[in-house]
Amino acid sequence: MSSLPSRAGRRCHSPVNSLHSTIYFSPDFTRELAAIGIEDRAAAYFAGRSAAMGAVGPGVVAASFYNFNQALIARHLPMVWRTASPETVLAARLRAADATLRRLLGDEALASPELAEAAELALRAAEGCTRHARPLYAAHADLPVPDQPHLAFWHAATLLREHRGDGHLAALLDAGLDPLEALVSHTATGKGMVPRWVLATRGWQASDWDAAAGRLRERGLLDAEGELTEAGTALRAGLEDRTDRLDLAPYEHLGEQGVARLTELASKFLTTAALAGGFPADLIGKG
Repeated sequence: MSSLPSRAGRRCHSPVNSLHSTIYFSPDFTRELAAIGIEDRAAAYFAGRSAAMGAVGPGVVAASFYNFNQALIARHLPMVWRTASPETVLAARLRAADATLRRLLGDEALASPELAEAAELALRAAEGCTRHARPLYAAHADLPVPDQPHLAFWHAATLLREHRGDGHLAALLDAGLDPLEALVSHTATGKGMVPRWVLATRGWQASDWDAAAGRLRERGLLDAEGELTEAGTALRAGLEDRTDRLDLAPYEHLGEQGVARLTELASKFLTTAALAGGFPADLIGKG
């Protein structure tokens, strides 16, 4: 039985994760990866997010990222490591995080006691994370914590993001959703990426999307208009509840007051980042 209010961990994770993810929409990330020779956007994403695991190939990334078409991954990995080593990529990614947070939040916010407090709280929460069966989290947990508070916060946000993500994949597998079925059903909630973004970034074709939607209809999870049925809504809700349980440890470790304060601070910084253009306007929804 959790000592935290219902869904407190999920509510905390949401702004922390969103702040972390600004880097992958950032021109600073594109610029820094291009500067080390990785100019293709997909290659930059695969390298940037997987570099903590070493010079891995498409199989490892397909397994740990879950919802990308392996054929797309295989176009870039492991070849990309001949252009730049994982260590070089990680250094470029950290420079991109620095530039992105400076641009979106401003130097005054980065030097504020509130951001230092957010970093301390997020790092304390990450102390409660566990490595077993969590490859992306475990790989990032081996990286050093940056000295500057805003980068320490971004590092901790990465740990919390990948810890929850690794657990979420286990929940998807248990629910019997393949990679594209997971994307289609998430989009149907209105909280996932719109199909255009999925097809542009995940390596799938419109025919793949339609086939996945058909499989979900056969299971009674989608209706003819592509909306979640009652069973589909229950399945997605159950997925998030299982993910919450698998991701409870860091927030239990931080405690109710710490979770509430981290949620407050991260939400404040996320609002600033979003207003500064941290995300594409058409990223989320069903359209």
